[in-house]
Amino acid sequence: MAKTQDFTKTFQDMMGAFPVDMSAFNGAFKTQAALGEKLSKVALEAAEKSTEISTAWTKDTLNKIGAITTVKEDATDYTKAMTDFASAQAEVAAENMAAFAEIAKKVQMETVELMLASGKNMGEEASAAVKKATDDVAKAAKKATAAAK
Repeated sequence: MAKTQDFTKTFQDMMGAFPVDMSAFNGAFKTQAALGEKLSKVALEAAEKSTEISTAWTKDTLNKIGAITTVKEDATDYTKAMTDFASAQAEVAAENMAAFAEIAKKVQMETVELMLASGKNMGEEASAAVKKATDDVAKAAKKATAAAK
């Protein structure tokens, strides 16, 4: 009866002849982790500034509502107080919306800068990894050819 040949040793030798450099994978992981850290910093900074704006806006609104709730001498004074409050709130809302827009604009610009820098770094790392892998494979092929002769 014919016995099947065991190719385990052959495959081990072949895989050993073409080594894989894990430093490229480690470098890519570190690059991604650094990018994630920078993007998180941008997001947290934006959240902090947005919270500051919201808190200041809320405090200002509550202070102005206090003026509305005080007792007035005449009924028309209530109308004037409400009109003044609405007018002030419209002005403050426009200012705060502009501040939120500035935060969003800054986040967008920083994110684009980070992504472009990351893409450039990844391209350089990939290029270096491919060159190293090509050199390693060429050396291994020469070694295998020399051993076969």
